[in-house]
Amino acid sequence: MLDYAVKLTRAPESVSERDVERLREVGLTDGEILDTCQVVAYYNFVNRMAQGLGVELEEYWGESA
Repeated sequence: MLDYAVKLTRAPESVSERDVERLREVGLTDGEILDTCQVVAYYNFVNRMAQGLGVELEEYWGESA
């Protein structure tokens, strides 16, 4: 699942049906695959929006890093 998430993040145009098949082979249901795709896509979207608008993290976020 993490390989899929990285691929979807770094090279979304390269994701294929084979990637989805691999997730099924390790036991994910279609619903779980959909959830994974939606969560990864959402976080990518939100991060790109924030970066594109120059949003800076609040100071307390740096404290736990």
